[in-house]
Amino acid sequence: MKFSLIYEAQTVDASREGDRRIFDETVEHAVLADKLGFDTFWCVEHTALTNYSHMSAPETVLAFVAGKTERIGIGHGVVCLPPAMNHPVKVAERIATLDLLSKGRVHFGVGKGGTEQEAGTFGYDLASLQPQIDEAMYLIPKMFVRDEIEHHGDFVQMPRRPIHPKPYQDPHPPMYLACTNTESLKRAGGRGMGALVLGFGGPEEIAKKVAVYHEAWDQREEKDQVGFRPNRHIAALCPAIVLDDNATARKIGIRGQRYFMESLGYWYGGGARPDPAQWTEDVVHDGSGQDIIKSNFASETVTVDFSDPAMSMLNPNHAYGTVEDCIGYVQRLIDAGADEILFICQMGTVPNWAQLETLKNIGEKVIPYFRSRQQQDR
Repeated sequence: MKFSLIYEAQTVDASREGDRRIFDETVEHAVLADKLGFDTFWCVEHTALTNYSHMSAPETVLAFVAGKTERIGIGHGVVCLPPAMNHPVKVAERIATLDLLSKGRVHFGVGKGGTEQEAGTFGYDLASLQPQIDEAMYLIPKMFVRDEIEHHGDFVQMPRRPIHPKPYQDPHPPMYLACTNTESLKRAGGRGMGALVLGFGGPEEIAKKVAVYHEAWDQREEKDQVGFRPNRHIAALCPAIVLDDNATARKIGIRGQRYFMESLGYWYGGGARPDPAQWTEDVVHDGSGQDIIKSNFASETVTVDFSDPAMSMLNPNHAYGTVEDCIGYVQRLIDAGADEILFICQMGTVPNWAQLETLKNIGEKVIPYFRSRQQQDR
């Protein structure tokens, strides 16, 4: 099992001062995570999504973090591959350079971004991007292993050129695909890539996604392999606030998740930006009496199905609580088939002190608990 962190640089304060603070805190967490024994420090990539994510240059953040740490993995979760956003040659060069400088610590995830807001920034229609992403993800690993490469595709034209440098890892860093739905899970498994399962559905939904992924993996064909290093691996998102007091942790975590949900919802579906100053309660009941996170797009008269990706972020039942609560939740993710836990605690309204205490509790108590059990099972 691996235990990792994933960061969006999500902030309630979109001012210059807010940006300074969120990036200072992100680096502070990375350095602490390195000392505490976390396995990988992942960063997303988004553009033009005010408040939801200011992580627009993960290659810079990860290079800075690599220079300040000694052993923690450096994860792109993920590089967005539309050519006008990140040309395949530049991606290959940056990934290989970072892998060299970090002495082989890079994990290389790919995707296309999730909103028309982002795609339109670079002149694209989001619905048209998948063929371009496919071409790029097959092309980049060839640059890692070939002395020279020439390519004449539908979206990328490239005369014969040598691409330098080559990665530290041979043949190249492990590759992953961002997976938010069934089709992307099938694509990851069918192409021999790791799956970064990003969603709030919970352990039961992770179990279903694991089954889809492994079925696609077992049926994959050699010609569909992306890159030259098959990577059978499921990394599952785990929202977490872990404090001594259960009620406080749950209150902070659920409010942070609500901000995460509503700030993302603003860019996906429009409506008002989230305003935590106006929130009086964060948990209500749906039509069946089930606890859900309060939202302007969920009716309290309708039963919410957390297995619906559109509704999964209304699920308030995650690793919000004490160390024992976190251990229990993580065990459920492991039982569901996760190979890596992607803890996320940097969610909008969550104060830095709560994030730091969460990292310390996970690093000093949760991770050692599972490491000890792994040793006993050997």
